[in-house]
Amino acid sequence: MISDKLKGGIYVALGASSYGMLTTCVKMAYHEGFNVAEVTVSQYVLGALGLLILNLFRKNKSMILSNRPSAKTALQLVAAGASLGLTSLFYYLAVQYVSVGVGIVLLMQSVWMGVIAEMIVHKKMPGSRTLLAVIIILGGTVLAAAIGQQGIRINWIGIGWGLLAAVSYTATMYSSNRVGLHFPPLKRSLYMILGGLIIILSIFHAHLNQDFSFRIFVRWGIILSLFGTILPPILLTKGMPLTGMGLGAIIASLEIPVSVLMAFVLINEHVSGLQWLGVVLILLAVVLMNVGNRTPIPG
Repeated sequence: MISDKLKGGIYVALGASSYGMLTTCVKMAYHEGFNVAEVTVSQYVLGALGLLILNLFRKNKSMILSNRPSAKTALQLVAAGASLGLTSLFYYLAVQYVSVGVGIVLLMQSVWMGVIAEMIVHKKMPGSRTLLAVIIILGGTVLAAAIGQQGIRINWIGIGWGLLAAVSYTATMYSSNRVGLHFPPLKRSLYMILGGLIIILSIFHAHLNQDFSFRIFVRWGIILSLFGTILPPILLTKGMPLTGMGLGAIIASLEIPVSVLMAFVLINEHVSGLQWLGVVLILLAVVLMNVGNRTPIPG
């Protein structure tokens, strides 16, 4: 019989792997001629529709009706979702210019950005172990992003978009871990994805014209929404309570190697030995921050 902790670990690993597969799917959509507007709009439209259907068909409908969030809480969840939508936008812009491996490493800068956010908001200095982990992450990032490596050209536009995605992701994690926690995960996810959909449509509404390829909804939209907006929140919210946040955050860092491996297997993106070393250092830093830690880390 599978223990609850092992079951939770499987849920978290599957959720993180779903996120890890997402970026390679986006790259493949780009290779077929689709653009950022088509990718993000299709993902959030179908993601919101999928979560709405899941909410409507939940078994305990009476509990759903009796647990409607207040207008204030709903708006806070939508606002958190807006930052999630910006995260997707900035991230997908980044991977137009950099590899999947570099993109996911840039997004993971949200780990140390979250430390800074906690320090500013709560006026609490991080411990020595956290500071050491941040230094390791920065060192690993230099290696994984191939900064300064001979013969490798750095695309600073892509790095800029990737860092903006990390900032937005930090805001998403900070707010979503503090708003509406007493509501069912599916309902919280729906409100957040609706917030993401609103910001995406606000930005790309002018693109919804004759040049917009609605073929994206059939070709890639279902896959993107499944791996990007439906499966991960369901799996992670089921798994995290069983593993505990410390172990859960360590398992969730599987997103990084899964992203790199999927890009290598499916689109033949090259990763040097030094870049792999950088990825390993970042993973070790995540472990260092969370061993024995009962509080969640941003990112």
